[in-house]
Amino acid sequence: MKQFDTLIIGGGIGGLMAAYRLKEKTPDMRICIVERGVELEKRVCPASKSRGCVHCKICSITSGYAGAGAFSDGKFNLGTAYGGTLGEELGDDVAMHYIDEVDRILTRHCEGNQVQVFQSNEDLKRKCLQNNLVLLDMNVKHLGTDLNFTTMLNIIDCLRAQGVELLTRHNVEHVEKSDFGYALYCENGQVIEGKYVIIATGRGGANFLNSFCKQHGVKTTSNSVDIGVRVEMKDSIWRDFSSQIYEPKILYRTKTFEDRCRMFCFNQGGIVSAENNHGIITANGHSFADPARKTENCNFAILSSIHFTEPFNQPTEYAEYISRLANIISNGNVLVQRFGDLVRGRRTNEHRLQQNTVRPTLKATAGDISLVLPHRLLTNIIETLYALDRVAPGCANDDTLLYGCESKYYSIRPVFKNEHFELIDNVFIIGDGSGICRGLSQSGAMGIYVADAITK
Repeated sequence: MKQFDTLIIGGGIGGLMAAYRLKEKTPDMRICIVERGVELEKRVCPASKSRGCVHCKICSITSGYAGAGAFSDGKFNLGTAYGGTLGEELGDDVAMHYIDEVDRILTRHCEGNQVQVFQSNEDLKRKCLQNNLVLLDMNVKHLGTDLNFTTMLNIIDCLRAQGVELLTRHNVEHVEKSDFGYALYCENGQVIEGKYVIIATGRGGANFLNSFCKQHGVKTTSNSVDIGVRVEMKDSIWRDFSSQIYEPKILYRTKTFEDRCRMFCFNQGGIVSAENNHGIITANGHSFADPARKTENCNFAILSSIHFTEPFNQPTEYAEYISRLANIISNGNVLVQRFGDLVRGRRTNEHRLQQNTVRPTLKATAGDISLVLPHRLLTNIIETLYALDRVAPGCANDDTLLYGCESKYYSIRPVFKNEHFELIDNVFIIGDGSGICRGLSQSGAMGIYVADAITK
């Protein structure tokens, strides 16, 4: 049985940054990262524009070293205004210190010369406010999917050279206390022991985290879920924004229900992608730093936030149910619908999709999203698109494409033992799975913060 000082469950940005910091502070520490997926360089999605998602058992887009962020467009938000609530948990000064540490490590291992830093823009903020919208704007470092990939690969190679053991295809099923500290029991029969454990499983590890909390008596609170669509249109429509700030994150409070909707995850010249989350196929988006790989489209998410109240306590299951329903209607794929068809109450068919001026970048099934999303969510999304059309005319064109569903689960938030995000003695949690982070920078910062707590 292998034994280590620190075990990290999950090889995403949070887990990598935690291991990096532990080796910086304590070079002799024996560290092992346990990952359910494969090595970063072996993560290949077999999907194509002609056949779409092929339903791999373990999705290479969401699992494997560098986590779900490996094939993101490499946006690192250099602030605390969005991307999570780490600033509220630690205070903005402390949170910014650790976000700066993430930036330092990235800079050290980034080889490209295509990194762009986009600054805040007061004129665009004012334009949104004049139209009942709120632009959440701060400095953003954009690596692009390709440069982000090589940067993560360099960090992983550095960890490997420093003696960090990087396990692959080790899906941790449960964690038990042992005489050594804790034992990780994996699906493949392996058992690994460690004195400290860092849970860095991300949103995809919600079920694992839920089981861990029940098993070890960790209290949890229900959190919100965000459900909506991925929107695709001509890139020129948002050029006024994307030429001045990298990512327009815009909030809107709907008039019908006064619900909070947000536009985020903007990809200039990007592509829409499919993700397999434990058998549920959902939409996402990426973009590249290399100009040769840009498309004529842009894409972003519009999500409606749902905050459940007692006695309901299964928000993740609710979001998964809606996403599964979309998969049923689309025969195991992502749905796509023209906005003009949606507002006219008719399904999109292949004929209308072929004549569309916006060419889809994902092989999705033409259909009717209104058969999936509840009336309240659908109304919120339509209202938000019309509101965005006031600051980016053409956003609500008939040929705008909506892909469904896109869901973000933040349903379970454990109650921490202390300010170091400790769940039980010597077991910590970081990243998106904690219910705190919703982005690469804050997840990485949380990993470094917990590593400092362990070394102290």
